[in-house]
Amino acid sequence: MKSQYRVPYSGRAINGVARPPGSKSITNRALICAAFANGRSRLVRPLKSEDTAVMITALNQVGVKVSWDGDDLLIDGGIAEVGDKNNEIFVANSGTTIRFLSSMLAAVGGEYRFDGVHRMRQRPIKDLVDALNQLGVDSSCATNGCPPLSVKSSGFVANKCSVRGDISSQYLSGLMMASAVTSKSIVITVDGELVSKPYIDITLNVMRSYGASISNSDYLRFEIAGESNYASGEYHIEPDASAASYFFAIAAVTGGTVTVEGLNRDAIQGDVAFCRCLEAMGCKVEYGKDAITVTGGTLTGIDVDMNAISDTVPTLGVVALFAEGITNIRNVEHVRHKETDRITDLGRELKKLGARIEERRDGLAVSPGILSAAEIDTYDDHRMAMSFSIAGLMIDGVLINNPSCCEKTYPEFFRDFEELVVR
Repeated sequence: MKSQYRVPYSGRAINGVARPPGSKSITNRALICAAFANGRSRLVRPLKSEDTAVMITALNQVGVKVSWDGDDLLIDGGIAEVGDKNNEIFVANSGTTIRFLSSMLAAVGGEYRFDGVHRMRQRPIKDLVDALNQLGVDSSCATNGCPPLSVKSSGFVANKCSVRGDISSQYLSGLMMASAVTSKSIVITVDGELVSKPYIDITLNVMRSYGASISNSDYLRFEIAGESNYASGEYHIEPDASAASYFFAIAAVTGGTVTVEGLNRDAIQGDVAFCRCLEAMGCKVEYGKDAITVTGGTLTGIDVDMNAISDTVPTLGVVALFAEGITNIRNVEHVRHKETDRITDLGRELKKLGARIEERRDGLAVSPGILSAAEIDTYDDHRMAMSFSIAGLMIDGVLINNPSCCEKTYPEFFRDFEELVVR
């Protein structure tokens, strides 16, 4: 793809149907559980992207056979398949890979070193290191609390640990999935507020689907039964609800009607709650058995706690450009530690288009102004690229720099985008 993408200006209501690819969050969790389940598992309609490719490559590297069978993935798993126990593993900028796989390999045992791109070396990992050390693992990271991450382990020796919950729920998810392959019951407690609780619900759903026994006490204490293990099987991956937010937002900002297939009100991904934000702003939302439809209306700003749906913060920030009044996004300080700082950098790019921004540590307030085209920097962040493409439908001349960053989670985004918006 070219280094710059000119968004096709529409200036009209857009109507249509879309189906995003499989969820990255579900795919990488299912890959982990299937990799350590004895026998062959099949993932139906998983995501094929840079992030999942990083996970697949790492699993193959440590001895688990993962291969594509058409649009599905086949995993020949089991702890016995993890044969190479002294490995350098490159994780690029995949947070789920480093956090999930390091925990799982620490539970199995061996010596590993995880490293990634420059941005990965700026993303915190020390809270996971501390939790692994509590479980008897010799784990360490760089002095700045970020990767490279080293793990030297004979398995989990202790049976309890605590982990901070205010930076990333992925630490907890990794520890939970890893605990199911140990011989003893493991108790994990959460220190402080747990961010992104719906992602823990995804972890619980995937683990239980693979046969693990786990109890959840108000998201403060989790107990994973000893020798819970995982059973191989077939798992169907939902379309990515975070990616669906871009198509819902198209309906919102253009005043059209867009249906996203494959999701419903009861989807295991919490990001379907993004539709409630749009409803509060003035859109109409209809939930079907296997689809959600959003129809745009006159948009008004809202005050919203987006802690549970933080991956959709950039999407709502762009929608706020077209609303009357201020949209206040709060309780999302943890998104500063994503692929980029999704508070400061989001605000900077919204200002380019004419918004007035009030930034706080935990969020930002967006006041729409006189809108005009601009070149949007994406900071190698897929969600910035996809979100700001929506703005270009109603602001003629918007350019997206480095659009190829979408390959991280949605390689075909611009193809699907244009299929919907170009008539």
